[in-house]
Amino acid sequence: MSRNLTAVILAGGKGTRLRPFTVNFPKPLMPVNDKPILEIVIRQLKRNGFKDIIIATGHMDEMIRLYFQDGRKFGVNITYSREEKPLGTAGPLYCLRNSLKKTFLLMNGDVLTDINFEDLLNFHKKNRNQATIGLTRRMVHIDFGVVSLNENQEFKEWSEKPDVEYLVSMGIYFMEPEVIAQIPPGKFYNLPDLIVKMKKDKMMVKGFLHNGYWLDIGRPEDYEKACNEFESLNF
Repeated sequence: MSRNLTAVILAGGKGTRLRPFTVNFPKPLMPVNDKPILEIVIRQLKRNGFKDIIIATGHMDEMIRLYFQDGRKFGVNITYSREEKPLGTAGPLYCLRNSLKKTFLLMNGDVLTDINFEDLLNFHKKNRNQATIGLTRRMVHIDFGVVSLNENQEFKEWSEKPDVEYLVSMGIYFMEPEVIAQIPPGKFYNLPDLIVKMKKDKMMVKGFLHNGYWLDIGRPEDYEKACNEFESLNF
């Protein structure tokens, strides 16, 4: 992409699910192969036309700033927005209301994916969305007989140990600046709450389905998987 795009990366969480690794180390700096997760994300964004990157920090902010500095060595311009208290996944955007004046990408700082950002942006623009949610499919195996009843509690259906497919958020979104007005100032506020509020207010929110690779490095087993698979991925 040749556009000069802006990305907001959420990197303020404590990474509690990755303990004990993250007790004295911020999750965005956890190494995958020989690079921190967040560096992999930033280099990927740079290759996709993102020039300005805002990192929303909180926990161990100083270590993240020290490593990435102004972004010059990565070929991008990095600025920071630190939350003094936890603001959730949507709350940090309110702090950036004066900086985000055009379409922007919002994503988690611990995601590995081969999503085509240009396709995602084109979908967002073509549909005139206020927000577009990156989605991927997941399958869960239920190791029980699943029984359905009708409104009178009469037997309706039995599925023995079914595989159930569902859509999950990738933690990647394109948004328009007017979305920020939906966020309460200075309060803890999460993205699911924001998306639901936008829907109630009849703002246009659609989902973009990605059929490729995606991994949220949130748990020890996910981190181990990322380390094992990284060399075979085209990042």
